[in-house]
Amino acid sequence: GFGKTEVAMRCAFKAITNNKQVAFLCPTTILSMQHYQTLKKRFEYTGANIALVNRFVSAKEIKQIKEGLKNGTIDIVIGTHKLLNKSFEYKDLGFLIIDEEQRFGVEHKEKIKELKESIDVLSLSATPIPRTLQMSLIGVRTISQLTTPPAHRHPIQTYVIEKRGSAIEEIIQRELSRDGQVFYLNNRVSNIYGVAKKIQKQFPDVQVGIAHGKMSKEEIEQTMYDFAEGKYKILVCTTIIETGLDIANANTMIIDQADRFGLSQLYQIRGRVGRRDKIGYCYLMVDGQKEITEQAHKRLQSIKEFTQLGSGYKIAMRDLTIRGAGDMLGPQQAGFIDQVGLDMYLELLSSAIAKKQGKEIEETKEVKQANIQLGGYIPQQFTENDGDKLDLYQEIKAIRSLQQLYEYQHRIEDLFGKIPKEVSQLFKKKKLDLFVNEDYVDSLKETNMNVQIQMAPAYSKKVDGAALFHDMSALSKTIRLKMNKGKLEILLDKKGRYIDLLMKVIDRLMHEKEIEDAIG
Repeated sequence: GFGKTEVAMRCAFKAITNNKQVAFLCPTTILSMQHYQTLKKRFEYTGANIALVNRFVSAKEIKQIKEGLKNGTIDIVIGTHKLLNKSFEYKDLGFLIIDEEQRFGVEHKEKIKELKESIDVLSLSATPIPRTLQMSLIGVRTISQLTTPPAHRHPIQTYVIEKRGSAIEEIIQRELSRDGQVFYLNNRVSNIYGVAKKIQKQFPDVQVGIAHGKMSKEEIEQTMYDFAEGKYKILVCTTIIETGLDIANANTMIIDQADRFGLSQLYQIRGRVGRRDKIGYCYLMVDGQKEITEQAHKRLQSIKEFTQLGSGYKIAMRDLTIRGAGDMLGPQQAGFIDQVGLDMYLELLSSAIAKKQGKEIEETKEVKQANIQLGGYIPQQFTENDGDKLDLYQEIKAIRSLQQLYEYQHRIEDLFGKIPKEVSQLFKKKKLDLFVNEDYVDSLKETNMNVQIQMAPAYSKKVDGAALFHDMSALSKTIRLKMNKGKLEILLDKKGRYIDLLMKVIDRLMHEKEIEDAIG
């Protein structure tokens, strides 16, 4: 509802003005019909020839469409999975639009790749699947987000409730009392008529409609049209209404057995309500007698948590953490990331992608870490925003010099105010890591009794031991200096505020090295 179709139409127009054909792939028959009507209306004065391919189009018409695509008389073809049939040939296909990409299986996507190697592809989705999201995060595909909602739109109020007849009746009554309409989603065709009959008994004064995938094209179209026109106040339906439907006055959604749906599917279904300035309500009903799985519980918790407008990306990120990314190449849905660790996997993958793209790959030298316990973290009172926290951790990790560290610390103080002790320890730990990676330092580690700094032999030979001992003694009487096999060893007692003392020692050593470099 944030304008993905508008972006797609503008891209399609750009393609056909450059004499290229456009294929618009949709997951459902209803959505393909809606897109066909939208594009026909929008492209009315451009002279573009637009065709529709789905299970309701006759074999004779499909034969004519195939000929039109082959000889180039059809500019844009909109269709369902039927378009992936190899019998569809194009004169010059230049652009492929995939709507609701998460609804297509891996096999379909492999066929899409085979369509043509040199075409541009635009995938539209409110909630990208984990594998697609993973590809965008590491640079295999580019991603753009539409995050600004239309004016006067409200977040959809979402509740997880136990299934009870009295609760259902009360929810429907509340929506009808404000002259609204209700979706009741029951995803089993076998008992859908029984459910509709029961609701009709409870509300004899209003009309109850039924929509499911086994109905004919004419029946579905007529039911949807009547519901949009307000003839039906309650629509008992399957997930056929999941994508594309825009009924302004339908602002309550009841989802029966919500634990059986995927996270992005729940988000899509919920998106059918609250599409104007009225507040929308979504009730996720679960059977009180049945124990739901841990994954289903996480999904319901996530959909309840992410109610603000434009949460699709966050929903997809949560789905990525719940399900994992899977294997990006081929149909397997189980990856091997856990065996090598996520950081290492992403590093290997991004360098392979950069190599393939012809980019110069910087050789990364092994980064040492200070072997010292220093528990820094970002507390809730500093920032509640998970995105900000993630940015802070990543930015600190990416810093490569002391100058960068001081500048970033100053910037954080400007943005967030006084830095608490926990965050300050993160910066101290990073400073220790930067120190250990200097070429004049061998290691920094702590034992039960003390903290030990080993300086490299090349530095140890040049240093003025007496002057350094004098400087260290001024900091603390407990600091000891030893020469061990040509290496200078500095020992600090682990007592009191020894971390603050350690930071002073490091500042002194860095200052000493700067003086030596200046003289040298």
